[in-house]
Amino acid sequence: MKTINVLFTCAGRRNYLINYFKEALNGNGKVIAVDEQMLAPAMIDADIAIKLPSIYANNYISELQKVVNEYSVSAIISLNDLELPILSKNKGLLEQNGAKVIVSSSEVISIGFDKWKTYNFIKDLGLNTPKTYIKLDEAINDIENGSLQFPLVLKPRWGSGSIGVDFPESIEELKLSYKLQKIKLKKTILNRISQEDLDYDILIQEKLDGKEYGMDIVNDFEGNYFGSFAKEKLAMRSGETDKAKSIIDERFEKLGEHISKNLKHIGNIDSDVFVVNDKLYLLEINPRFGGGYPFSHEAGINLAAIYIEWLKGEKNENLKHYNNYKEDIIFSKCDRLIEITNK
Repeated sequence: MKTINVLFTCAGRRNYLINYFKEALNGNGKVIAVDEQMLAPAMIDADIAIKLPSIYANNYISELQKVVNEYSVSAIISLNDLELPILSKNKGLLEQNGAKVIVSSSEVISIGFDKWKTYNFIKDLGLNTPKTYIKLDEAINDIENGSLQFPLVLKPRWGSGSIGVDFPESIEELKLSYKLQKIKLKKTILNRISQEDLDYDILIQEKLDGKEYGMDIVNDFEGNYFGSFAKEKLAMRSGETDKAKSIIDERFEKLGEHISKNLKHIGNIDSDVFVVNDKLYLLEINPRFGGGYPFSHEAGINLAAIYIEWLKGEKNENLKHYNNYKEDIIFSKCDRLIEITNK
């Protein structure tokens, strides 16, 4: 039986993913976690934990290559939005010795990470999405002519988590928030990526009033559609789903398949959907495992096991037993203490 060693980069706090993959491997391989900090919680649960330099360091890819070669890594999975473009760009280099970098193309990564491109991608597909502006004066003009109403959402164009998100409720507040976010953005981890277009690095978006859902849209490693798994978000914390209930709804399945066949992404993507007046509105597409994945997993879709079978060359039609997704399964995240040995 082929041994599978899975490497998680920027492991951070994703202990649940580490453990899902360890369980799926069942001793037939190792889960390796790398991070800039050995104190990252996920490092504790990994079979092997290794400190690497910052993803922006000149030697990051070469150091990552050393880990891949030394531990005969079968697959690399990133858990960080900011790292995805870097891995996608260096995919060929990292795969030279047989590792599979489970990351989508640079074009797909750009569509997901650049919220303005996300908006235009969604519009081009003819799907519902909130009104979005890249120019402050255009948003103000539409407010004044009555085609855009408060409250609004103000957020970084290249965003991660809930960094820099604000909800202005007047033109004065919008102008002040916009100016303040311009200043604050330079002090966050998003500053480097925002250099791509400093004049238009903040978006103004219509704030929808409806129920919020998360959906995992899954393709195999060749970009073929596998399935969509939705849950209603019951509570949020720090930009991540904190409580959720699984749902089965044909409308979400059709939406997920439509996105999949047009995006042609690799593996799982995390998407945000609002239901307003019984219509589905797609907001964001994040081409990675999102913070809402564990709710899908606990409701019956075992993507860890499916990923491992795909790495072995298994076909989709033989993996149905890993999909036992059930509706109305409610889970809530909670904190746990982990003792960390500071070596």
